[in-house]
Amino acid sequence: MKIVFQGDSITDAGRDKRNYHELGAGYPKFAAQHIREAFPETDFEFINFGIGGNRTCQVFDRLYEDGIAFQPDIFSILIGINDAWHRHSHKIATTDAQIELNYRCILERMKNETNAKIVILAPFYLDCPDNAYLKEDLKTLLPIVRALAKEYADVYIPLDEIFAEAMKTQPEPMYYSADGVHPNENGRKLIGEAYAKAVAPIIK
Repeated sequence: MKIVFQGDSITDAGRDKRNYHELGAGYPKFAAQHIREAFPETDFEFINFGIGGNRTCQVFDRLYEDGIAFQPDIFSILIGINDAWHRHSHKIATTDAQIELNYRCILERMKNETNAKIVILAPFYLDCPDNAYLKEDLKTLLPIVRALAKEYADVYIPLDEIFAEAMKTQPEPMYYSADGVHPNENGRKLIGEAYAKAVAPIIK
């Protein structure tokens, strides 16, 4: 079973881009560990195509060579936070309508050009004074992702809700992320575990 992880730096997590089977230090590594343990009789091929800094338009531009060409059984994607972040940090004024169109085009191609089950992970933001403006951007970004997931996804993983629930028992604001966007090892493990649990039904 071939599983492709696609996205930005949260998925990339320092992977060796010369070897797409090298999963990096992020949630794909932990997700793969949990999945292999849960399904020891299944032969898995895990592929990581996350690239730090990518926005939805960049993932679309490389979607064939970094997705469709591999004809995955499961295609998972976590993207969108840079579209919001770069409005402020890089002055790239990507509108919500553009984000939705880019994302929809990614999902349409995967649906029409592969037989992959589609897994969508919601973008998230954890409270951090340096990037507090992202909380406002997510108020409009998250409904877009939820609506697209309802239309296209076989599995939707609401990371915003998962982290919000986890924070109820974790008083330290930066326990899962130092900047509110990039998860540390605690955050990566949380995502990996949630991922493995969410995709188990479609692997079965």
